[in-house]
Amino acid sequence: MSRWARSELGRDLRRQGMSYGEIMDLIPVKKSTLATWCRDVPLTEVQMEAIKERTGSVKGIPRDTQRKRKEEIERIREVARAEVAWLSLDPNWAAGVVMYWAEGTKTRNKFSMANTDPRVLRLFIAWVRDYVLPDAEFRLMLHLHEGNIEANAQKHWRQALGLPEVSFQKTFVKPAGTGHRKNTHLHGVCTVRTMRAADAWQRVTAWIDELPNHLALACGDIYNTLGAAGAIGSAVDS
Repeated sequence: MSRWARSELGRDLRRQGMSYGEIMDLIPVKKSTLATWCRDVPLTEVQMEAIKERTGSVKGIPRDTQRKRKEEIERIREVARAEVAWLSLDPNWAAGVVMYWAEGTKTRNKFSMANTDPRVLRLFIAWVRDYVLPDAEFRLMLHLHEGNIEANAQKHWRQALGLPEVSFQKTFVKPAGTGHRKNTHLHGVCTVRTMRAADAWQRVTAWIDELPNHLALACGDIYNTLGAAGAIGSAVDS
């Protein structure tokens, strides 16, 4: 059999609920190779229990090594969703959530924001310290065009953001293109990254998920109140 045919057969046998050992008895393949073939083939609870009964072992049954972390993340997000009810009373908090929703990095566990406007990034830094991580540590990264002077750009952003001692990650320099682009930025695009903020990213994205629902409910209550007031006013007029 060709390698492709063996891989397809191995995947089919795995879908049927066979352990790696059972599959290797039928197909000449290394366990590491078989595991690579079948890494995206899940086993059901019934299939895993059947393997235990047949083999008397848990070998070949995938272990959820991230279980504790997943449970921790869910706790963080559950608490964050509950926080929205009272945090949303603070307009500065709500403005920061909306700002991050619009401009913040959506990549998992990367809690950062990029912009050309120092005012936006200063607001982000202040919001993080006020509502997310009081002792937050930041790093900056620049996205420059060919011809920008990196040292000048770094000095500009340190001063503009009030972070005189901040470190910079590796700068990305975009090479010259067709020459038609006219709106290049003298000091480039700056990304402010919050370090060691995986939990913070989970918390903030849970806020973003929950805030629209809370606002919809709040608006519904306002409309109902206004509708009731209007009805009472009409009754009085009549």
